[in-house]
Amino acid sequence: MRAAETLAVEKGRTLLVLDTATEEGASGLYEKLGFTLTGEIPDFALKPHGGLTGTLIYWKRIGGAT
Repeated sequence: MRAAETLAVEKGRTLLVLDTATEEGASGLYEKLGFTLTGEIPDFALKPHGGLTGTLIYWKRIGGAT
């Protein structure tokens, strides 16, 4: 993730956005990396074995952007 952030800064990007399935358990990792949870979209993604799951949307400013 740090390498992706570094590359984005090198390319002049100032904002990263990502999403993850609500039930994946990645929330803690993204928050430790400085991402901010902005919200959840319910029933957005199809689970591998059927059924729907919500999606969490995260963002992070990078490259000294304020």
